[in-house]
Amino acid sequence: MDPSSKRLLSDDGSRRRRSQDSDSDIDVTEHLRPKSTATSTQPAFLGGPRPGPFSSLRRPFKGRSRCCVIVTCVLLGLWAILSAGGAVFYTKYKEAPPTGESPPWYPAPKGGTLKSWADSYKKAADMVSRMTLPEKVNITTGTGWRMGLAVGTTGPALHVGFPQLQLQDGPLGIRFADNATAWPAGITTGATFNKELFYLRGKGHGLETRQKGIHVLLGPCVGPLGRMPAGGRNWEGFGSDPYLQGIAAAETIKGVQDQGVMATIKHFVANEQEHFRQSWEWGLPNALSANIDDRTLHELYAWPFADSIRAGVASVMCSYNMVNNSYACDNSKLMNGILKDEMGFQGFVMSDWLAQRSGVGSALAGLDMTMPGDGLFWEDGKSLWGGELSRAVLNGSVPVDRLNDMVVRIVAAWYQLGQDNKELYPEELPNFSSWTNEKMGVLAPGSKTPQEESEVNQYVQVLLPHKDLARQVAAEGTVLLKNEGVLPISRDGLVGIEQKKLHDGKLKVGVFGEDAGPGKGPNYCKDRGCNQGTLAEGWGSGSAEFPYLITPAESLKREFDEDKVTITEHLDNKLDYYKRNPSVLAEQDICFVFANSDGGEGFLAWGSVGGDRNDLSLQKGGDDLIEHVVEKCGNGNGDTVVVIHSVGPVDMERWIELPRVKAVLYANLPGQESGDALAELIFGDMNPNGKLPYTIAKSLKDYGEGGQIMYLPNGVVPQQDFKEGLYIDYRHFDKYNIEPRFEFGFGLSYTTFQFSNVKVKSVKDKSPLPSPRPAASAEPPTFDESIPDPEEALWPSDLRRLERYNYPYLDSVDDIKQDPYPYPEGYDVAQALSQAGGDQGGNPDLWETYVTVTVDVTNTGPVAGKVVPQLYLSYPDTEPEIDFPVRVLRGFEKFNLEKGEKKSVSFDLTRRDLSYWDVVQQNWVMVTSGQYSFAVGQSSRDLPVVAKW
Repeated sequence: MDPSSKRLLSDDGSRRRRSQDSDSDIDVTEHLRPKSTATSTQPAFLGGPRPGPFSSLRRPFKGRSRCCVIVTCVLLGLWAILSAGGAVFYTKYKEAPPTGESPPWYPAPKGGTLKSWADSYKKAADMVSRMTLPEKVNITTGTGWRMGLAVGTTGPALHVGFPQLQLQDGPLGIRFADNATAWPAGITTGATFNKELFYLRGKGHGLETRQKGIHVLLGPCVGPLGRMPAGGRNWEGFGSDPYLQGIAAAETIKGVQDQGVMATIKHFVANEQEHFRQSWEWGLPNALSANIDDRTLHELYAWPFADSIRAGVASVMCSYNMVNNSYACDNSKLMNGILKDEMGFQGFVMSDWLAQRSGVGSALAGLDMTMPGDGLFWEDGKSLWGGELSRAVLNGSVPVDRLNDMVVRIVAAWYQLGQDNKELYPEELPNFSSWTNEKMGVLAPGSKTPQEESEVNQYVQVLLPHKDLARQVAAEGTVLLKNEGVLPISRDGLVGIEQKKLHDGKLKVGVFGEDAGPGKGPNYCKDRGCNQGTLAEGWGSGSAEFPYLITPAESLKREFDEDKVTITEHLDNKLDYYKRNPSVLAEQDICFVFANSDGGEGFLAWGSVGGDRNDLSLQKGGDDLIEHVVEKCGNGNGDTVVVIHSVGPVDMERWIELPRVKAVLYANLPGQESGDALAELIFGDMNPNGKLPYTIAKSLKDYGEGGQIMYLPNGVVPQQDFKEGLYIDYRHFDKYNIEPRFEFGFGLSYTTFQFSNVKVKSVKDKSPLPSPRPAASAEPPTFDESIPDPEEALWPSDLRRLERYNYPYLDSVDDIKQDPYPYPEGYDVAQALSQAGGDQGGNPDLWETYVTVTVDVTNTGPVAGKVVPQLYLSYPDTEPEIDFPVRVLRGFEKFNLEKGEKKSVSFDLTRRDLSYWDVVQQNWVMVTSGQYSFAVGQSSRDLPVVAKW
């Protein structure tokens, strides 16, 4: 870590302010619509209780056996221990943990400063200028958990024609929806290294989202970045490199938003583990604090968010955790300083679900929308905004211009995506319910108030056009790690590229392991919160309902020619079965053995796995199964093909070098087309071309101190110091010269490629700093900033209230006084605009091409195949006081080459690609002395050609 680095990011005292600002902590239960329109749709929760402090322990075991109840009790005991531990830490540390360990950044920059959004802001300004105070507040506040058909719903502004916005998870499919695609996970998509597939997957996902009636898709995900290989939600993102994440996110966003759906990039920022990510979820009253320096933030964790903003993303979701002891969603430096000023973000910042921790404080710090609208606990009807935001505006705590900016940002994003077009969104409500599969139901099942039922599920089918695309992503996202002559295998039993016949007679193939089969069905556990059957998704809010799941066993059995191949399946991991029936292994020529490792979001637990994995071992005895199959297959003479499905890296050291392990396919999380995608590679219909989006180490400790999950709290506010700075994943392995098992970017093919004739062309001259920040290309809209008549906020006489529903109204305004408000420290200090800013994604000069690298690639092998040239940059060594990684990814492309074909590929490197973040100058700086090195090859450690600039 650079010793001159500054700690960043705070809510600037928002945690302290909560004790001062009782007027910002809301206590209202209401419903906006008139009685005539309030009766609509929605039944019971799809299994499991409503979220709460114990929900992560209760949900997986709803309706389960006595054994599961016992496990629940054990987990509750662990929760009690953690809570007791929190009490001990309270006793040990007499003073409260520090807050606000970075400079404040106020006031919140206004949206509407860029020409590319100017028309949308003009339309939005006209609409917002006609809104009442309750309508403005309504748009910023979620109605509450289970207070609508979607997982998130805002209130409408009926009189001006602005609808309730419907928000839905997630990154790989439409959570809780029927008849929609369960796409390959983000980590599988990242492993394709295919920009076209990034876009097409986003476009398909966006189309289905719109057809289901959802305005805002809560994805893609680039946080967590993947600092810790056992992190529970790493699989939702695209890999452990910021450049890869940024490109994948930007193309996904373009695809989603080309379909008129608002994309949401999440989670901002440093939400790298599930343990202690959220208040009370692990028994502690506060979330973990990710303590991170300025340079590391910019060059790693915030990097892909800049790409996303550059792509025009409509929304950014702030995360649960603290950053430098300030909650991310109350953090003025993060939201005002970095997102809205430095990165030029024109859309709206929403909270993760219950990540908002203060009322006035979060509004001043730059939060624009609170989700799901509840207060500090699920379904409490005590929103921190809603009626209390109305009160805060009326008493002067939240300036009127801050409220106007919140609202105009949301409405401008709605216009920017063309959602005022009734042909795109003919109905206000989704055509499915997140809470029931029944046709009829109520609109707000979280409310105890009686409601009339109506049709909530129309069972609209949207998935069929995307079957082939989902299969292609899954196939290209599968990585061939080892192949010693056994793959591909033809349908009639010929083996290897040479297509040899092993012997006369039928080829005997055995399929082994639970992970090859259907288990109890793909949707057996809510939110996929258990490991059973073949693994095709991780668990949590990033999961989706499977419309179907094609298993590997099903595909292999269907595709092999039964006249030439005898295939048997044994879909069990229990070694006792195989020991009692030795012939099932002894009779095989080739054995396919399947194993997996699962993880997910921390509100669910599967056995002892509380979101984050406990280690990198295969689960359910997978390592033991592989070793046994290898030993006994064909009486020790058969060939074994290992297939792994996993949320991230696994430790392979027990079996990877066994001589009869002839091939290893790493299939990641392939989604609904799992079996057919795998079959394409096994049968040679597609030449394997996936690349590892992370490093697979020889042991968990090889990832270094920064790669280890914090499983036990080290304080009442757990402190997680990112002391490794820039050195995560392959950067760590390179810096400390650690040999990985398989490096980042690695992946084999059935053919071979040669790189030659690398050339560098200078496009622009080197210069230390980018061009001066340009003036705003548009003027933010202006509004009447006078405090409205308090009478506007009173309850309408004809409005029916729903219990626990969040409304913008007040029962009385008699107690409202406009006393001087104690604004946080630094609120009156004028902030100099960042010279790194000036447009979407930052200073426009950062995105200009400064150098182009070209290289020739030739297919020198026996068959056609796709190649993924990767470019890694090494900084000049002329500034020894600055610590640079050995190499960083700065380019990749993917294309097909026929046998013997040669093509030239070009990489355009921008100023940002060539720069580092200078914490003193607070800007991106290019090294102008010495030479940059550009190495090109097929992985981070296979780089045969190098050029200098």
